[in-house]
Amino acid sequence: MTDRATLPLRTTLLLKLLLVNLPVIVLAMFVVWWAIDQLAADYFTALMQEYDIAPDTTHAMFLEAVNRYLLWAALLALLLATVFSLLLTRQVLKPLRAMQDATRQVSAGHYAVRVPVTTSDELADLGRAFNRMSEALERNEYLRRKLVADVAHELRTPLTNLRGYLEGVADGVVAADQRTLALLQGELMRLVRLVDDLHSLTEAEAGSLRLDREDVDLVALVQRELELARPVIEAGGILVSRDLSAGSGRIHADPDKLSRILRNLLENACRFTPREGRIIISGRRSGDRVRLEVANTGATIPAADLPHIFERFYRVERARSRETGGAGIGLAIVRELVEAHGGQVGASSEDGWTRVWIELPERLAAPS
Repeated sequence: MTDRATLPLRTTLLLKLLLVNLPVIVLAMFVVWWAIDQLAADYFTALMQEYDIAPDTTHAMFLEAVNRYLLWAALLALLLATVFSLLLTRQVLKPLRAMQDATRQVSAGHYAVRVPVTTSDELADLGRAFNRMSEALERNEYLRRKLVADVAHELRTPLTNLRGYLEGVADGVVAADQRTLALLQGELMRLVRLVDDLHSLTEAEAGSLRLDREDVDLVALVQRELELARPVIEAGGILVSRDLSAGSGRIHADPDKLSRILRNLLENACRFTPREGRIIISGRRSGDRVRLEVANTGATIPAADLPHIFERFYRVERARSRETGGAGIGLAIVRELVEAHGGQVGASSEDGWTRVWIELPERLAAPS
């Protein structure tokens, strides 16, 4: 059914208000008529007989007058109900029309629209809820467009490099030697890592991650990740030290996801630690939670940027360029994986030290 085939909102609301008032009017008039017919008429007849007046003609005139005035009263009540319903309809429909127009615009993709809220009744609550929904849709649309733009930008550089080298090889300008193949493989692996990171981040944000929980030796896990990162650490001349308390040894978590968290934290620390700088990995237990912290020397992150470093594709421009700062997804993945475990993340940066910490529950709550 199209909009033309349906009644206007004003007409339907007016009819509903009249249908609500009509039974009340009819019931009131029936009660008045019954009371007059059964009580007043009998009292009037008895009064006429008391004064020796023939009641027949007078009684008929009395009933006729009463019925006539009742009919006029009913018509007047219906008229007043219609007038008041019109006034109420106009008052109610003004914000509803605004919300109806705003809904059409939102459905067409214009998420910046808002409805004015000038009252404090239920319609105002509905208007505020609608505005909150529009704000959320607008922000989600902004994030979607930003994600598409960021992904396109991240993919453009390695794809451009691959295309340039391949065209050079095809034209005979670049030799297809071992060095060229190594460069092509490096750009290809950069693409593979970016796609894998995006896939992991999408899974985590969608809440579709599966956690295979088991008891994990945190000390052994840290040692294994340090061994894997040893070439990068030694190449940068970085001094790494550990301060893992005895109480932080075991935790109930997904070992693969926990390894990914530690790997991303270490990669992030190694990337921004200057040559011959320091990295300290510390862990301790507080109540039923385990806190792991990775601290590194290097440029101090401005306080205004700290709350955003766990956002995808976010970079602190002064210290993290696209050439040295990776794709800007590593810490976003850390946050999503930690939150999937029921934990929290945080960071601080002062006096030449940047500290990124995670807090995980000792044991995860059983899935509902």
